[in-house]
Formats: sequence, C-alpha cells, structure tokens
Amino acid sequence: MSEIGRLILLGAPLGNPADASTRLRDVLATADVVAAEDTRRLARLARDLDVTVEGRIVSYFEGNEERRTPELVDVLRAGHRVALVTDGGMPSVSDPGYRLVTAALDAGVPVTAAPGPSAVTTALALSGLPCDRFCFEGFLPRSPGGRRARLRALAAEPRTLVFFEAPHRIAAALTDLAAAFDADRPAALCRELTKTYEEVVRRPLGELADWAAREEPRGEITLVVGGAPEVPTERPDDDTLRARVADREAAGMSRRDAISDVATGYGLRRRDVYAVVHR
Repeated sequence: MSEIGRLILLGAPLGNPADASTRLRDVLATADVVAAEDTRRLARLARDLDVTVEGRIVSYFEGNEERRTPELVDVLRAGHRVALVTDGGMPSVSDPGYRLVTAALDAGVPVTAAPGPSAVTTALALSGLPCDRFCFEGFLPRSPGGRRARLRALAAEPRTLVFFEAPHRIAAALTDLAAAFDADRPAALCRELTKTYEEVVRRPLGELADWAAREEPRGEITLVVGGAPEVPTERPDDDTLRARVADREAAGMSRRDAISDVATGYGLRRRDVYAVVHR
C-alpha cells in the first residue's frame, strides 16, 4: 500500500447508465472506499453497469459530510483510494464534494477525477444559446425575497446563465426571472436530461413562465437563460427604430421577428420597440 492514498471524483451518468465511462467502472470496482451521496442509487448504478463494488461503501451527503469528511481524510492518509460519487454529474458542482476536496488537499492528499456527464454543459449545448461564455449559478435562494434580490444582481450579466431549480419552485422562479430580466429574454428549460422523458423547451422567459405554470414540469431541471444584450451608449430615435424594423421586414422577416431582432440589437425591451412601430 502506498504511503498516502488518493481521492477520485467520479462523473456519474445523469440518468442513462450507458453514459458511464470505462474508467468510472474500473474505479468503482477497485476503490478501497466508495463514498456515495445515495448508497441505494449507487447499488442500482453498479447493477446497471454489471460492476461489483468490492470496497467499503459509506454514505456522504449534505446531512453528514461535515462529520464524515475527517473520517475519509484519515482513510486517505492511511493510504487507501477513496472514490466519491453523487447521484449524477460531477461531485462538488451543486452536490457534496467540495468540503472533502479541500480537506484532502489541505492534508496533502492527491485529488483526481474520472470525468463524466454534466447537466450544466449538456443543457448549455442543447439550449441553442451562446456557449462560448457562461456563468453557472447553481440553485437560486429558496425564499422569494432572496431569489428576487439575486436575480436583480444578475440582470445585467452578459454571459449565458445556467441554473438548477426544483420542480415545485420552477414556475415562480421563471416568473421572477421574466420580471427581473425582461420577458423577451431567450431561455431553455431542460428536464430529465438523458432519461426516457428528456425534454427541452426553448421560449422567451415570459412564455416559459406561463408554460411552466400550466404544465407543472417534473424531474430534474436545468435552466439556461440568455445573457443581457449589449446596451448601446445612446438610444436611437423613434424614426431610426421604425426604419430598422422596416428594413428587416423588407428582407423577409415577419414584423414580430423584426421587432425582436431590433430590440435585441439595441438592448431594448421588445414591447418598447413594438410601441414605437405601432404608434
């Protein structure tokens, strides 16, 4: 046995076991200890992958990670390999893991990863929104006041934003997003990624809020929202706005799309451009 062990973070499938890497299978089968967010889900994943977990299995979740972290660090110091796996995606990303990673590093223990699926990057890729620069915000505050304050602080963020949200809060969160960011801001609600009932709904925030209130989407939800449009230093006059919309209509755009395009280009609300055009 080596003098000191190694902590290995495992990127677990989001829902489809076929997404598991060969390395994840090998580490699950050979680690001395497997720390799992949910030991029952780990057992199910092992069965799906036809992997026998020979090492000791311990639970490691939000409720016990403060107590269990020093125990696992002692195991690592004793020279054992510890694998950390959550219910899906990478540990530490809105899941247990950060506390153990920092404790292991402070103890001089090597930390590595068997990379795997991520709900953040999967939703980004499927959203149809810009992915070259993005900002991951995790879960919004649970209280309505805290959520609205956070969204007001993010309203001018130019990068694409990614959120996690619980099904029972998603309609209220989308309503607050539409109020803070503007109802016309493009967004994509991605739920049950890689699973049987995977669904991606791409609509402006206002329409998406109405849809969520009506449909009550369930399952694990990742929300992707377009960044704030660049605001020009000077607002064009009404005649210029009408001319820009007319140019786009002449090029074959519908009036609705022409108004949306001009509003986005100038960093204006769509309803304000609509009002100018129809005045």
